[in-house]
Amino acid sequence: MINKVDEFNAYRQQMNDKILGENNKVLKRIFNLDTNAFSEGAVDKKTKELLGLVASLVLRCDDCVKYHLESSFKEGLTRDQVMETLSIGTLIGGTIVIPHLRRAHEYWDALEAKNQE
Repeated sequence: MINKVDEFNAYRQQMNDKILGENNKVLKRIFNLDTNAFSEGAVDKKTKELLGLVASLVLRCDDCVKYHLESSFKEGLTRDQVMETLSIGTLIGGTIVIPHLRRAHEYWDALEAKNQE
């Protein structure tokens, strides 16, 4: 059985390949900018991922939240660090982000479970 993490990543990869295969210069540049913005710089990658996570939660983008949760997990951020970050996003975003918070919590659990396999 495919889990939530694998399902999300497979779909994301499939669609990114399809979009980038269109050879649209503007979209390729946006994708490249996004990749480069989250690389090590004056602000470390872990902090950038947490910033991305808060912004994604406040903007109510579940796919973005999943992406930044997984990147945070890969960067070695702890559950406590991520949950505290999600609490800040919920405070800033207000109660309307609570459904997204629930899905974020569920996805973090899936990341931990996948890591146990």
